[in-house]
Amino acid sequence: MFEAAGEALLAFADPAMLLYLAVGTLVGIVIGVIPGLGGTGAVAVLLPFVFVLEPNQAIAMIIGAVAVVHTSDVITSVILGIPGSAAASVFLLDGHEMAKKGQGGRALSASFIASTIGGLIGIVALTLVVPIASPIVTSFGSPEIFALIVMGVFLTAMLSKGNIVKGLMISAFGLALGLVGVSPVSAEYRYTFGSEFLTDGIGLVAAALGIFGLAEIIDLVAKKSAVSDAKISLGGGWGAGMRDIVKHRWDVLRGSAVGVGVGILPGVGSTAGSWLSYGQAQAFASRRTDNRFGKGDPRGVIAPSAASNGIESGALIPTLLFGVPGAAPFALLLGVLLIFGVQPGPTLITNDLGLVYVIVWSFAIASVLGAILAFFLARPLARLSYVPFPVLAAALIPILFMSGFQEPLNLNVFYLMLLLGVVGWVCKIVNIPRAPFLIAFVLAEPLERYYFLTVNAFPVTEWATRPFVLVVLLILVGAIVVPIVRRARRRTTEEEAEVQFSEKSDMPVPMFVEMGVSLLALLFFIVAIVLSAGFSESGRLFPVAVGSAGVVLAFISLGRDWFRTRANGLGRFDDVWIARLRVVGLSLAWVLGFIWLVFVLGMLAGSGVFTFVFLLVAARKKLLFTVIYTACTVGVMYGLMEFAQLVPPSGYLF
Repeated sequence: MFEAAGEALLAFADPAMLLYLAVGTLVGIVIGVIPGLGGTGAVAVLLPFVFVLEPNQAIAMIIGAVAVVHTSDVITSVILGIPGSAAASVFLLDGHEMAKKGQGGRALSASFIASTIGGLIGIVALTLVVPIASPIVTSFGSPEIFALIVMGVFLTAMLSKGNIVKGLMISAFGLALGLVGVSPVSAEYRYTFGSEFLTDGIGLVAAALGIFGLAEIIDLVAKKSAVSDAKISLGGGWGAGMRDIVKHRWDVLRGSAVGVGVGILPGVGSTAGSWLSYGQAQAFASRRTDNRFGKGDPRGVIAPSAASNGIESGALIPTLLFGVPGAAPFALLLGVLLIFGVQPGPTLITNDLGLVYVIVWSFAIASVLGAILAFFLARPLARLSYVPFPVLAAALIPILFMSGFQEPLNLNVFYLMLLLGVVGWVCKIVNIPRAPFLIAFVLAEPLERYYFLTVNAFPVTEWATRPFVLVVLLILVGAIVVPIVRRARRRTTEEEAEVQFSEKSDMPVPMFVEMGVSLLALLFFIVAIVLSAGFSESGRLFPVAVGSAGVVLAFISLGRDWFRTRANGLGRFDDVWIARLRVVGLSLAWVLGFIWLVFVLGMLAGSGVFTFVFLLVAARKKLLFTVIYTACTVGVMYGLMEFAQLVPPSGYLF
């Protein structure tokens, strides 16, 4: 173990390793400030670069981004009162209150240091778990791994923020899309409809950028405003924040412990972990006389900050040791490992222990580097939040699409990304969590492989009664029963309702939209089952199982929507919704126009024309600003092509 750790540390003697780690860290810091993108967005933006890097360099860059997103998303929460992510909403209670009193610097200082400590403690936990877990995970057979993956997909949907039934339904949708392409068990094409583009399946980069990145762009461009118009005022107290860490060191350690524990559980996520750590800190403070929680108490910042990065490092444990992503960003990390032929799970410890420690050192170095960068970049990064979003979108749209193009090198991926962007936006407005989709999508192939091995190698009575499988079954039953019992015993108070986080739109959605989503899902799964009849016996085994589960979930969702409709009516779009839908439609038209420009003119010329016209018409910027901005955007893209070796799509004319 120590030898592998030492060799992994020596890898960072290569300046290129440190450079790519620093790039990932910087991207994570910047993306973390932009509300809605978060860790998944940061990793998705970096994914295209993995195709031109060495495995260690690519993994270091990805880990650098994941390690620091929750270090910087606190900035907008504290200074502006606008959460950089759902997990950062906890900082509105005390962090923003401190900023109102001129102590924003103190809150940020304490947060940056606490998050660094939390990340390092999580990495120590991973280091200690590896030798202990080795004899356990290496004894797992296909039934145990199959059960573990099912638990990961199921718990992610059950514990994610949002509608649970529809969360499970979107998980089945992710599994179904993950089946497109070559079957891993029967070597046949499935759901390709004769398209050469789909023979390799749907790319992970395109799926992530569509369902998360483009969905956010569509929504924020539709609002046509800046994230905040508030005046930036960091205030003082940077040194006081450092002293707060020393004074409240036990809150740092307890918050870190809560974070690591939550991170180990797939699907619980950083939002729940941040609030759990805040709750335990408040509970301990209630025993003392200096409890000022909710009024600007530094402990209300320290505990969740330590937990947020502890969750990210703790989530590496199930991701690496069991091949089950602890959170959505780690589903993308799992995809990166698979790209390089590294199979996460029980065999990783014996076959690629050195890689595990490369990840460990990357996370540790990035945590420290991220805190240092956050101290220096806090003020300029906070200013991003009151830049009108159409101005940001003018550069983000071309960059996201060029990123999505790198994996398939086929222009049809643009239409796929746009379609998934619409799906992601619909999920957001009707309160369907999107993280379960991405995790299920990544796990579709290993889940099918282990499902096939399990049902063909063992009788049901044998594999279903194995001790570990029974434990997983009890956990899943508990995840279903406990919430039902809690609802039956007590009503949710207003205070508790505020702690139920979702991605739901700020505008209530009419019930006929909810019913429409359930009905479309039902039709999708029925069609998937019907089409699977043309596959071989082995090839249709898993599609039928996924489709059947999807049909059941869609029926349940449709039934719930029907009962709610009988009580509240179908509803209708009011004038505010109609106005917003017009702008969303206009946003989609702009994106479609960009796609057609690239088809005709190629990436550079198409992006230049789009950015120029978009800034003049949609963002209503002056000509000089537009020309400079367009030149910078095209220059950055040209630099990515020349120096990062990204491949630009060619147009019909150029």
